Amino acid sequence: MKVLLIFNREPYDNTDVTWNGLRLAGKLVEGDNEVRIFLMNDAVDMARDACQPPEGYDQDLSWMLKDLINQEVVVKVCGTCMARCGIYKNQPYFEGAEKSTMQALSDWVVDSEKVIAF
Repeated sequence: MKVLLIFNREPYDNTDVTWNGLRLAGKLVEGDNEVRIFLMNDAVDMARDACQPPEGYDQDLSWMLKDLINQEVVVKVCGTCMARCGIYKNQPYFEGAEKSTMQALSDWVVDSEKVIAF
């Protein structure tokens, strides 16, 4: 099954929403589903090396995203949001996080069997 996960939230926003979304992505991959991830709004920070867990937080969300990329999950990042959003504006993105467009997201939505937003 083709599953698209759209992340919108700042990675470390005092909730476990993003962490749970990444955990779900991992389980979907384990189940042999085609998983694609699109980052927009403040979620773009998750693909920046500058994004580190705050003190006392026991999960590294950027590492989890990199692990998914290493498992061949395609990760696209909204190009407009890259410059406009996040705490780490204008910081570089790590390898495997592809600059993308709203048109690409639109195409993915139409092509996916399931779309889940976090």
